[in-house]
Amino acid sequence: MTKTSDQPATQGPRRGKRPRISFSHILGELLLTIGVLALLFAFYEAYWTNLEASQKQEVAGAQLDETWNDLRANPRQQLTPQLGEAFARLYIPSFGSDFNFAVVEGTSEEDLLAGPGRYVNSQMPGEAGNFAVAGHRVGKGAPFNDLGNLNVCDAIVIETYDSWDVYRVMPMSTDAQSRQAEAAPCFNETQVQRMSTGDYSTVLGRSITTPDSIDTTYPNPGFLETTVAEGAEALITLTTCHPQFSNAQRMIVHGMLVEEIPKTEGTTPAVLESN
Repeated sequence: MTKTSDQPATQGPRRGKRPRISFSHILGELLLTIGVLALLFAFYEAYWTNLEASQKQEVAGAQLDETWNDLRANPRQQLTPQLGEAFARLYIPSFGSDFNFAVVEGTSEEDLLAGPGRYVNSQMPGEAGNFAVAGHRVGKGAPFNDLGNLNVCDAIVIETYDSWDVYRVMPMSTDAQSRQAEAAPCFNETQVQRMSTGDYSTVLGRSITTPDSIDTTYPNPGFLETTVAEGAEALITLTTCHPQFSNAQRMIVHGMLVEEIPKTEGTTPAVLESN
């Protein structure tokens, strides 16, 4: 007699249902990918480009020292920097004693990777008119990352081959009385008058503009005259992107020359020791 087994017959592998891919799942994967790419970009901007910029700034500084040594050996030689070449050094004492950058000629991406760059149509340091300089705010050395921390009367010092040019940040108020009060501690009487009720009364120490506001780098910022007016003050203008991680706007800082100190070997101006 045959015994019937009570075990179920062996069946083949059961095929599960394929999970449904929902819109939220796709969105989550997309956001995760975007987040990873954003982190990689931030790392590149904040770390890798800083390393590259530091190397280029070091080369620019060494080239500047060599150029100045040549000028001392040949006093009749003229300093005419080519695009990308360093010709001066920038110090902002309120940013610390270690803040200094070789300033290069030009404002192309390649120029600015080496350091702050002069707008080629602007004046040179110490000259009447406007010495205008651009610099990055994030990555690429970020020399102008802290421009928003500058206050009225803070010093901006430019070292040239033969002088120390000391500029002070101009008033940030818009009314004459406030501008006069802000300027009085660090500018002479004539400069105070010109900044409160005269031809520099609309030039703000710090402002936010659009990228097409090129008049900020003109001899008298805010006016589209490209020639330097007789009796013009010597100004400095620093420009950078605003806000951070964006180039939608520009942050502009204006300063006015208050002192030009002849260079003496082995000495630095007191303003660089005051912070």
